Parts: sequence; structure tokens; C-alpha cells
Amino acid sequence: MKKSPRPEIPRKSIYRLSIYLRCLHRLKSNAIRTVSSDALARAAGVKPTQLRKDLTYFGQFGTRGLGYDVEQLAAMITDLLGTRRLQPVILVGVGNLGSALLRYRGFEQEGFEIVAAFDLNADARKAPQFKQPVHPMEKLPEIVRERGVRMAILAVPGTAAQEVANTLLDCGIAGILNFAPIVLQVPEEVTVNNVNLAIELENLSYFIQD
Repeated sequence: MKKSPRPEIPRKSIYRLSIYLRCLHRLKSNAIRTVSSDALARAAGVKPTQLRKDLTYFGQFGTRGLGYDVEQLAAMITDLLGTRRLQPVILVGVGNLGSALLRYRGFEQEGFEIVAAFDLNADARKAPQFKQPVHPMEKLPEIVRERGVRMAILAVPGTAAQEVANTLLDCGIAGILNFAPIVLQVPEEVTVNNVNLAIELENLSYFIQD
């Protein structure tokens, strides 16, 4: 049976789900069992109407007059985001940025595991500080297939990014976190999230002007 397409949901609403989830985790750690939409919205830095609108894209949550059950809502959002079990991720490009990402130990706490990294100079990247193996690019299709990987982090120079992205798509990667400073050309069904630190700093610079 063919799967019905997902309803069109604003990407910003999906992004805010992650913020709500972190707020709920903080509430759980403080032994708070229920929370009102006003209180949760305040913790997330959004308006209560925005929070309620975001959640209604995915169903009916909470009880009027009682608010949201913190543990139940956190579990529902975790299911929606697909992070109840560790999601395998690969990283391509083990330069300064890629190396820092490989050394970061926080991904697993958030539901993601970098299972392997790839670099043109794989033989020179066998530093003991990396928990993950660093493979030559030729092994990418095999490992993506064996590990059932659907997501990749791209940390290569802009000049190589599109070519590497094409290779990822050919291997079945459907989601790319792109640190390269270019706009990738990908099919409509592939999701790309761009992380450009210079743009983020420019944005901050605008708001701090006198």
C-alpha cells in the first residue's frame, strides 16, 4: 500500500518542536508533571497561541484546565521527531570543523549516533581522539547501505560540497546538515538544513547596531 503524503507543515513549527522538547526535559528533571501552555510557551520563548498552533499540526494534546502531561507530551514529540531510538548519521569531511563534531559527545543524548566519518585523506585521520572510524570516500555507499543511514553531516569545502552531496543522494541519503557555504541543489524530496555561522553572526550584528 502506498504511504499517504505527510501534510504540509511549516519547517519553523518542526524546528520549534525540538525547543519544546528540551523545555519539557528540563521540567521533567525538576519533577514537574504538568505544565500549562502559557508556562511552556514562556519557557520556549514563544507566544502561547504559537505553541498551541504548532502542536495542533500533529494532533490534540493537553486537557483544558489541566495543561499538558509533561512526560506524555515529551514522549509524543520524541516519536514525531523520530528520535526514540538512536538515528545513525554519517559525517563527510574531517577537517577542523568535522573533527570537532566527531569529538562532540552530546549527539547520542539527543538521539543521534555518528556511526562513521569519511574523508579524502582517511589514512591521515586515524587520530585516537575519534571514537568513530574514518573511511575513504570509496567505502561510503557500502557503509550507508549496511548501517541503514538516511542522514549525513556535510563539513567539506564549498568547492567540493555539491559533488559530495550528489554522492550522498546516490547512496540514498535523504537529509543533509550542510556546513558548506553554498546552496546545494537537491531533489524536492531531500531535506537540507544549512548552518552558516557567518550569516548567523551577521544577523546578530544587525540587531546590536546602535
